[in-house]
Amino acid sequence: MEYSIRYVRGHVEVYDAAGAFCFSADTEQEARAELAEMAA
Repeated sequence: MEYSIRYVRGHVEVYDAAGAFCFSADTEQEARAELAEMAA
């Protein structure tokens, strides 16, 4: 699945391809690690 990462007020938010909010993280690295876990 495709995701987008957006920077919002000092943290990042992850949205799916349809634009629905999935989760937030403190850093892009943390968000990418969570996405990798979801894909596994």
